[in-house]
Amino acid sequence: MPTATGATPSPAPGQDVDVLLVGFGRALTAAGVLVTADRAQSFVRAVDALGTQGQDVYWAGRATVCSQPDDLAVYDRVFETWFAGHRPRQGARSHTPVQRSVEASIEDAPGGAGAGPDEEQPQLKVLASTTEVLRHRDIADLSNADKARLDALFAGLSPRLPTRPSARRRRASHGEVDARALLREQLRRAGEIGPVRYRRKARRPRPVVLLVDVSGSMNPYADALLRLAHLLVRASRSRRGGRVEVFTIGTRLTRLTPVLRTVRAAPAALDACGRVVPDWSGGTRLGEVLAAFVDRWGRRGVARGAVVVICSDGWERGDTAQLAEQVEHLSRLAHRVVWMNPHRGKAGYQPVQAGIAAVLPHLDDFVAGHSLAAFGELLELIGDA
Repeated sequence: MPTATGATPSPAPGQDVDVLLVGFGRALTAAGVLVTADRAQSFVRAVDALGTQGQDVYWAGRATVCSQPDDLAVYDRVFETWFAGHRPRQGARSHTPVQRSVEASIEDAPGGAGAGPDEEQPQLKVLASTTEVLRHRDIADLSNADKARLDALFAGLSPRLPTRPSARRRRASHGEVDARALLREQLRRAGEIGPVRYRRKARRPRPVVLLVDVSGSMNPYADALLRLAHLLVRASRSRRGGRVEVFTIGTRLTRLTPVLRTVRAAPAALDACGRVVPDWSGGTRLGEVLAAFVDRWGRRGVARGAVVVICSDGWERGDTAQLAEQVEHLSRLAHRVVWMNPHRGKAGYQPVQAGIAAVLPHLDDFVAGHSLAAFGELLELIGDA
């Protein structure tokens, strides 16, 4: 494999450069370098401006994601491992190659395989982690072994529950002047000038509601969606977040929140859900089931001001007009209505199903839900709502 300074970490045909760079950022985070979303975006923009030559990628990343001297050694090690090549040398600084451990390889770019030392522009063979590849694969296409590995990757998802402004105020280092606190401070100091006191609006948790379709057409994704729901419910308990409610929809409406809240281990929680849900892999009557949810739970306050996420492919055997009517009701009750469709992330998909076409005008977001990466994007959307 060529290791000349300045080699180009060009992706193989069909490999997204941004995906490779973002994966490198996640690898740095796992190694202990704090790579925030802003730094990751700056890294991608810097590479886009400088180019994908090895030394350009190296210095673009080092300048944008390393925030302290201790990060540099870790950055060098992860860079060599991720791109399977030497970092550019600086001056006469010596560098000893390290043993590289990679999980899978992407095909060589043209001219990469068997390139001799006399090649004018040697290509650097790009090695990408199978973990990153697995994150973007369609869950329905995974083998049992890959699904087992995917279950372990759920631990890497970090739910961030949404909040909303409260009528209450709390002390702050900046914001509006707290006249009462300022007056009390002046009285305590007998009229002498003291520090200015500020306050700002407090924030309170915003509810989240997940409606998971467990009909036959959604069967390949149902387990992963309930695993995501379990992650959100546990996060709301461990971080004292807002209320998270989970229901399954198909031919009946089933509330799973008590099961997911009390069972800590994800596999045991999924087994318990399978015993509770009576219409697993059955038919689809989304309009009727959503009407039941709105009547029994939505108007009682569960959906009021909440972020409601409907996880379904939109195949409706009933009246699509009723489905559209119920989603419209939800849009008036909820703060935000998100429809997550596993087919949304597939190439060439068009929202032509009668159910999806009927509800689209009443949705705030229509997102993909076919992979772990899509789940991560959904969690970011929920946290920002």
